[in-house]
Amino acid sequence: MPTHPNSQRPTLSMTQVLLCGAAIVTLSMGIRHGFGLWLAPITMDRGWSRETFAFAIAIQNIAWGVAGPFAGMLADKFGAFRVLAVGSLLYAAGLVGMALSTSGLAFTGSTGLLLGMAQSGTTYAVVYGVIGRNVAPEKRSWAMGVAAAAGSFGQFLMVPVENWLIGAWGWQSALFILGCLSLAIVPLAIGLREPVQATHSGPQQSIGAALKEAMAYPSFRWLMAGYFVCGFQVVFIGVHMPSYLKDKGMTPDVATTALALIGLFNVFGTYTAGVLGQRLAKRHILSAIYLARSVAIVAFLAVPISPASVYVFASVMGFLWLSTVPPTNAVVAQIFGVQYMSMLGGLVFFSHQVGSFMGVWLGGRLYDTTGSYDIVWYLAIALGVFAALANLPVRETPIVRAAPLEPVAA
Repeated sequence: MPTHPNSQRPTLSMTQVLLCGAAIVTLSMGIRHGFGLWLAPITMDRGWSRETFAFAIAIQNIAWGVAGPFAGMLADKFGAFRVLAVGSLLYAAGLVGMALSTSGLAFTGSTGLLLGMAQSGTTYAVVYGVIGRNVAPEKRSWAMGVAAAAGSFGQFLMVPVENWLIGAWGWQSALFILGCLSLAIVPLAIGLREPVQATHSGPQQSIGAALKEAMAYPSFRWLMAGYFVCGFQVVFIGVHMPSYLKDKGMTPDVATTALALIGLFNVFGTYTAGVLGQRLAKRHILSAIYLARSVAIVAFLAVPISPASVYVFASVMGFLWLSTVPPTNAVVAQIFGVQYMSMLGGLVFFSHQVGSFMGVWLGGRLYDTTGSYDIVWYLAIALGVFAALANLPVRETPIVRAAPLEPVAA
């Protein structure tokens, strides 16, 4: 008899998983969302180019992507708690290293490698694996929307806090304070500690077989293509928009407010995407999000820039910011089941981070070369249209695996 890939017996209460998971994502995503605020003070104080800073953030994103499948694999095999605890320690170490680095190489090692690995173990892929195993399939998209909305609230909350810390204590001390704050992930992770047998229950499949199955499935590859675009767009905007606005004569407060608005409206966007994912085809939701991003960027570049236009753009982009996360991960769980959800979520997120690397690095590289961000804005528009088309052929039906033959009694 065929085995349905979505069967899994919950072992933790949904409320506990959502509260602890949401708090962890709030901290992890909230801290990283404000990194663009450090671009100007660090490059000015150290005498570095924008490309030096952008390259370190680009390495951070690619390190996050490369480490993501392995962090997810470990979480699926040994439980999320251990991965989250190690990720929290790496986060603190990376932030301290970011503050103390005096060379581009050291800055890339701490801000890039350490923080990238830390984020792979403290964000969506690991948390969503626990959600997938402990929330019923009919509520899974909604629950992922709740967790994503929490991460969005963290962005809204942490950007003004980080801006205040930089102004009141200086950029180095602000990073030390955030390093201490990141350690709060450890006690929160206790709430996501599953019984050992929970990570091994359900349909049995080897890790290698799961990877081979996913990479051979066209819909998985289309999801990866779309997620590449997501990473390119949001990380370019999140890191470079403060400097772009400064170049256009806007005050730092406008950039801070814009990033905060992105986080605020992201709360509504991610929650809405999670709710809609229970009722509509998720591929249609994803296509609409990517197309709407391109339209929003075109409108932003077409109108005269002003604080009002910046705030409108930030609000619209915020609504679309991480709204791709719940439907993308829900499709992965729907197709392949939840046994290796953290690993497969990390794998599809790897594509997101390759896009993030390209977006943030090209932003710095092309600015230093041409003195303008225009080319990268145009690339973001074209890629959004591509992603809208790429998600249309995604099939959301579960893979049906033949059950292994039972030995015949002699």
